[in-house]
Amino acid sequence: MSTSIMARKVRYQNRIELLQGTLDMLILRTLRWGAQHGYGISRAIRAGSGDVLTVETGSLYPALHRLEKRGWISSEWKLSENKQRAKFYRLTAAGRKHLVAEESRWDEFVNAVSGVMKPAEE
Repeated sequence: MSTSIMARKVRYQNRIELLQGTLDMLILRTLRWGAQHGYGISRAIRAGSGDVLTVETGSLYPALHRLEKRGWISSEWKLSENKQRAKFYRLTAAGRKHLVAEESRWDEFVNAVSGVMKPAEE
């Protein structure tokens, strides 16, 4: 097996699959800091996770469209920092409210999984 194929295989094996709904929450959380284009959102998630989470284009843009359809984000075309036309996404008031609820559910989930993975008796 060639080195590049092995590297791809290792990357795939080490890839962390996001739980359903987690990507939406991460996008909304990223947009709390202000409007951002798709590539910027992807970059922010990757940087914020210490390069552990990589959001592929095939997952990001369907999620952005889904969030916009639900009214949790809005979008507008603007010029990016490198003077190219890009669609910028912004968190709506409904999106902010939904994010607060999702963060609460996420905290409950993390605590529940931690309780199973590291029981007090150990």
